[in-house]
Amino acid sequence: MATGLRFGPIRQAVHICVDMQGLFTGHSRWAMPWFERVLPEIHKLVSLHPSRTIFTRFIPADSPVETRGSWTRYYEKWQEMTLAHVDKTLVDLVPELARYVPPARVFDKRVYSPWFSGELASTLHNADISSLVVSGGETDVCVMATVMGGVDLGYRIILATDAVCSSSDEAHDAMQKFYGQRLSQQVETAETVEILEAWSESGRNGH
Repeated sequence: MATGLRFGPIRQAVHICVDMQGLFTGHSRWAMPWFERVLPEIHKLVSLHPSRTIFTRFIPADSPVETRGSWTRYYEKWQEMTLAHVDKTLVDLVPELARYVPPARVFDKRVYSPWFSGELASTLHNADISSLVVSGGETDVCVMATVMGGVDLGYRIILATDAVCSSSDEAHDAMQKFYGQRLSQQVETAETVEILEAWSESGRNGH
């Protein structure tokens, strides 16, 4: 499996931090056991370039009847996680990261993919962004949707392997292998320390 930053310096990049919200930690029904373990690595990435950080937030449906298709079935199963029932403060980013907004920005979404509305793609295009550093959760759901959409749009994707997590260890491990093997020409997988060093060096050189 190919690992490390193989395609040169990190330039014209933003960090997309996926769904690090109260919904996915603590005693929530959607909690990811490794959330707290990856949070320090994510914090390092955010604090390096806060103005070049974009947080996404997954916003649950108000109720199952306001959805359609398989989303209705999904929210019938997870009715206690709809906005009609869940503690709405859990939709917020965790405090350790929320304090960086602004200058960091937030994009809300009602589905797994942050690309669905077109707003994120338009923002990145207008800013002449070509590379995306990706962190957050879940490795096999919303992170995957972020990565795959970014690949389709032609971005260089850099996945911070120690800054992503899932509620399924098996699926997390499988996706790490998938990113590194099957998408080896479009996705680079590297640990946070390597990304920080490369991105810091690019910044010192004016990129």
